[in-house]
Amino acid sequence: MPKIALIGAGSVVFARRLTTDILTWPDLADGTIALMDIDPSGLEMMSAYARRLVAEQKLPTRILVTQDREAAIDGADFVITSIDVGGRELRQRDIEIPAQYGVHQTVADTIGPGGVFRALRTTPVLIDVARDMERLCPQALLLNYANPMNINMWAIAASTNVQCVGLCHSVQGTAGQLARYLGLVHEDLAYWVAGINHQAWFLELRRGTYRGEDLYPLLREKVDDPEVYDRDRVRFEVMRHFGYFVTESSRHMSEYTPWFRRTEALRERFAPPPPAWMRQTQAAATGQAAGGAAAAAAGAPAAGTAMPGGGLARRVAYYDRMREQLDGTEPLPFERTHEYCSHILHAVETNTPYRFNGNVPNAGLITNLPPGCNVEVPILADNTGLRPCHVGELPAACASINRTNVNVQELAVKAILEQNRELVYQAIALDPLTTTQCSLDDVRRMTDELFEASAAHLRF
Repeated sequence: MPKIALIGAGSVVFARRLTTDILTWPDLADGTIALMDIDPSGLEMMSAYARRLVAEQKLPTRILVTQDREAAIDGADFVITSIDVGGRELRQRDIEIPAQYGVHQTVADTIGPGGVFRALRTTPVLIDVARDMERLCPQALLLNYANPMNINMWAIAASTNVQCVGLCHSVQGTAGQLARYLGLVHEDLAYWVAGINHQAWFLELRRGTYRGEDLYPLLREKVDDPEVYDRDRVRFEVMRHFGYFVTESSRHMSEYTPWFRRTEALRERFAPPPPAWMRQTQAAATGQAAGGAAAAAAGAPAAGTAMPGGGLARRVAYYDRMREQLDGTEPLPFERTHEYCSHILHAVETNTPYRFNGNVPNAGLITNLPPGCNVEVPILADNTGLRPCHVGELPAACASINRTNVNVQELAVKAILEQNRELVYQAIALDPLTTTQCSLDDVRRMTDELFEASAAHLRF
């Protein structure tokens, strides 16, 4: 009967998905789920959803709801973190301030000025969670979803002794996209993926099994198919020049390199068109100003709030759907998603072997990336715990691209652990996109503005 603590449960979009996934496994549902957040409105909505789901499915699960992190963690077997310190307003400032200096980010959650400052706000809190675990549940497994993943996981591993793994959607999400580009289904693919989070590489891509047809020749043909190429321009260009398909979206990947966002012409050429769901939800959100107060009361953003990447529209639509489900009489959805988390918990609890891609320290796993940095590699899970797989050398070009990002991450981690502002300037100065736009003096001015914007959430 495991105790599973979800820290950041007020982020109902993700918390709902994880909670539902966990409850679909009988071996996990026979325990306690502790929902914790400092935001009472989001936590209230999520607790109502979880309790109704348990009642409808007639499950034995105990739902504990608390704003006390120690109470949630105490005695836990698994701790899941999905937090964002500073929230939407500061994420917006992370994008707006660098844009004034010509650094046009898209998501700003991984490296770059936005990724570094998101880490300065978020990583210390995750370290606090890990240190709580060392006192209150030292044998528990920490599963982190919070970004920037590479910086967070590197810092946690460097400063605590907890068992931890970072989880993302990139590998399985990209595999599904590749299957669609190739006219196949996800189950048709056999793949081996490794690198760093948001920049791992499909080193092998085959049909069926490791003995099956190499699918890379067919994928390379898709570069010449305008309909497919236009859906993933950046990633197809990276594959064209460097040989391998990368795991994070074109929108993300464009800001991790110096090649796609340096000028307005390049941004227009390589910016992927918004997907249909984003256009629809943006349109739906446009006229919702009158309902802004109600949305805010429920934890949703007020309509009209500027958000990077259509985040406002997506959240408004999601909160509306969730409220309709809670207010209605139809049973709540009860299908398991493709998220790794619940499968890992089930594997550890029941000794059912499971393989996934996760983020762990580089203890000789990828030999041409720096020791100790965070790497994303295949991992085996069962009742003995998590066993990361040895990958060896990445192709030289792939490792070289990774190292440009690892340079920024290393300095950001040192800045956080040593509480050294000078290292923050250095990290941002080495960011591949920032180097295309800013002098060193510009970097300092921009970084000073970012320090001022996040001051209330920084520890140095």
